[in-house]
Amino acid sequence: MSDTILTSWVTFIYFAAFVCYLFRLIVGREFWGRLASYTAWTGLAIQTLALLLRWKTSYELGIGHVPLSNLYESMVFFSWTIVFLYLVMEWRSISKTIGVFVVPISFLTLAYASIAPGMSDRIQPLIPALQSNWLTSHVVTCFLGYAGFTLAFATSLIYFTRSTMGVAGNPRDGWKVRIPSAESLDALIYQSTTIGFVFLSLGIMTGSVWAHYAWGSYWSWDPKETWSLITWIVYAIMLHTRLVHGWRGRRMAILALLGFASVLFTYFGVNYLPGLHSYLTL
Repeated sequence: MSDTILTSWVTFIYFAAFVCYLFRLIVGREFWGRLASYTAWTGLAIQTLALLLRWKTSYELGIGHVPLSNLYESMVFFSWTIVFLYLVMEWRSISKTIGVFVVPISFLTLAYASIAPGMSDRIQPLIPALQSNWLTSHVVTCFLGYAGFTLAFATSLIYFTRSTMGVAGNPRDGWKVRIPSAESLDALIYQSTTIGFVFLSLGIMTGSVWAHYAWGSYWSWDPKETWSLITWIVYAIMLHTRLVHGWRGRRMAILALLGFASVLFTYFGVNYLPGLHSYLTL
């Protein structure tokens, strides 16, 4: 069985997990919450197997590299990091409401990777610049950072949903009462952003070392490098305003949305610009 078939299965498993999370939010029965978590963990396990199988297949083809070298592989791994970080957060916070907003992002990422026109799922040889062990450390840390920012984005959506509907914790609010408090959401936004910021910082540092190894320069103002720095600055400002100026709630949620827009452009938008990272369009 090929890794692409397993990945296709995972796409539907994550959709099923989203449905279960949605039922848990609406109905309120813990059965649906437990089923949602089990389904998401199952999808993560199968996706991990698919990534390992693709890695093994690359060696059998005589190519031998971590499956992180093109846009298809990066999106599959991005989906994995989102679910992984979310399930860790769910385990720590014991709140399943956020899964309604997070898991669909992972599902849509995999779906796009599978059906997007021109998206190649073939295992391809690495160009000389990518033939380095720094590839793994750089890409893994960057995508863990992106995943942390994705969780902050999803939590911000819940925050605005809560404020728009005027949830007051009254039992007569029905499913709305199961949305976490504004204080809890604000804390999750901050924690997710901090995790993302740490990993993005590590990703930029490892990327600089890699660039020096591959091209002889730590920084070349390539579009990807420039927008990574812009994204880093946006989230640095976000954390600074919270720690120094005490920003909370709505302001932090707005900054999380703006930051995620920068993440999306850093990931997708720069692929349409000429630069050293144009291999991601392969």
